[in-house]
Amino acid sequence: MSEVIEKGTILKEASRRLALCSTAEKNEALERIAAALEAACAEVLSANAEDLARGREAGMSDSLLDRLALSEKRIADMAAAVRELIDLPDPVGQVLEQWTRPNGMTITKVQVPMGVIGMIYEARPNVTVDAATIALKTGSAILLRGSGSALSSNRALVAVMRRALADSALPEEAVQLIEDPSHDTVREMGQALGLIDLLIPRGGAGLIQRVVRESAVPVIETGVGNCHIFVDESARPDMAVAITLNAKTQRPSVCNAAETLLIHEAWPPAYRDRLLNALWDAGVTLHGDEALRQLYPR
Repeated sequence: MSEVIEKGTILKEASRRLALCSTAEKNEALERIAAALEAACAEVLSANAEDLARGREAGMSDSLLDRLALSEKRIADMAAAVRELIDLPDPVGQVLEQWTRPNGMTITKVQVPMGVIGMIYEARPNVTVDAATIALKTGSAILLRGSGSALSSNRALVAVMRRALADSALPEEAVQLIEDPSHDTVREMGQALGLIDLLIPRGGAGLIQRVVRESAVPVIETGVGNCHIFVDESARPDMAVAITLNAKTQRPSVCNAAETLLIHEAWPPAYRDRLLNALWDAGVTLHGDEALRQLYPR
């Protein structure tokens, strides 16, 4: 039996039990996960160091190593993000629509868990926690298939989350990690009808298109980056500079870092030059169209 089939079968059973858990039980489990991440910081960082060592040996670029790297702050941020989920309303059971037929029958459309979600992603180990905890909040079990370059980190993070779930009302088996890094597992997940109810690929265009093209399981097709910032003519300069610098320079290696800046032609030239100078001074290489190069020759 393949790893996908074996773990998908376990998840299908776990998803039925998870769907019956209350909001309070799910939130309590999420708090346990957040606390467990904080307590296991050293364990996770040790596993991450293994991934980083393999990446350097394989000649991984600095930007990819940064995406792969964890730190005490990044683990604390993961725990904080889990606690933010606790504060969000539970989508399960919310009524979307309701109407009455001519025969008097009332029909209600209610949000329910997806069942088993398959998540296929690259490099960043924080996605392991993000995806798993969002799935749990929405009452769905999850099969995680991360990058082979982050396997040690992902193993450690899943182990931490499952230990936390073992002490909660939620089934520990609701979170599973595919440890086989071969491309065959991506294809198998796409063909696992009856075990996986939804696939979400997150990564480069090649990965996403391959999953969309080869999958029999329904797929949510995500974006592939090229994030834009638009500065309107009404924009306040202080806010425009702060937002743009944060979006571009806080962590350039991540997929949601800004890549394109669009400036309304009516925005005052002094504001425009202030923004571009701020980017230049921060070490950002600027590529402009012909009109902008004439206005800002640097």
